Amino acid sequence: MKAIRIDHFGGPQVMELSEVDIPQPQAGEVLVKNFAVGVNPVDYKIREGEYPEVRQDKLPLTMGREIAGTVEALGEGVSGFEVGDRVFAMIGADGGYAQYSRVPVAHLAHVPSSLDWRHAAGIPLAGHTAWQALVEHGHLEQGHKVLIHGGSGGVGHFAVQFARVKGATVFATASSESLGFLQELGVDRAIDYKKEAFEDICQDFDLVIDLIGGETQARSWQVLGEGGRLVSTLEMPDAHHPQAQGKTGTRFTARPDGQELAAIAGLVEAGEVRVFIEQTFELRDAAKALDAVANGHVHGKVVLRIQQR
Repeated sequence: MKAIRIDHFGGPQVMELSEVDIPQPQAGEVLVKNFAVGVNPVDYKIREGEYPEVRQDKLPLTMGREIAGTVEALGEGVSGFEVGDRVFAMIGADGGYAQYSRVPVAHLAHVPSSLDWRHAAGIPLAGHTAWQALVEHGHLEQGHKVLIHGGSGGVGHFAVQFARVKGATVFATASSESLGFLQELGVDRAIDYKKEAFEDICQDFDLVIDLIGGETQARSWQVLGEGGRLVSTLEMPDAHHPQAQGKTGTRFTARPDGQELAAIAGLVEAGEVRVFIEQTFELRDAAKALDAVANGHVHGKVVLRIQQR
């Protein structure tokens, strides 16, 4: 099969379209024939050696962490899925940008009938990250006020919609050209981070979802009320910050969960959440797709269309 592989860390030039063996599903695993796969910021962090969970001894590896396709084969002990089922999943750090992927059955969910492959592939990793940030780590409840930094991106556009489904008041930051997209998503207030200071607009918020890091994260402490939570996907918030007293900060890495993904799929199927795909690339153009994610101010997701032999 064809796969995008790296055998050392670096820039786009280390990504190679290679011919490798089709993986065989082990006990509790499913082999998926991929029709589309999602592209995420974590992918170029892995490629550049900036992702702590993937060090040199893990190379070579196949890039990519979210897939959509059909069940090709079942490993021993697998139930709940059959050959030919339409499925999607967030997978580990090895195996997404390929014609086939081996996936633990516990990570897998059925694709809603209303979704094509591109839109299905845009959900798993970004959807898990947004859901876990809000619900598991942010303890979001109806009536809460939440500020989402980077609300127009892959994770952000899901976080905005999930927060609305949960009955929260949602503010989000983005660049000037993305404000209209935020409004389309239904935010209560879209904040232009280049022209407006979010800390002058937001007071006594219950939750901040930080998808930006750096000084944006540090400034976020002051928008939280007593008992507020600052949740980051990037770096652990500084608990010793002068404005952190009486508040909680955490950093997390999303984990795959087939049952959770099925619940997210239900929201999409019901029309409560939409998946936005800005660009689609061929597998051979994976480096261009990653560049678009890294530098293109993408609204929603970028995906790869997989060409089958």
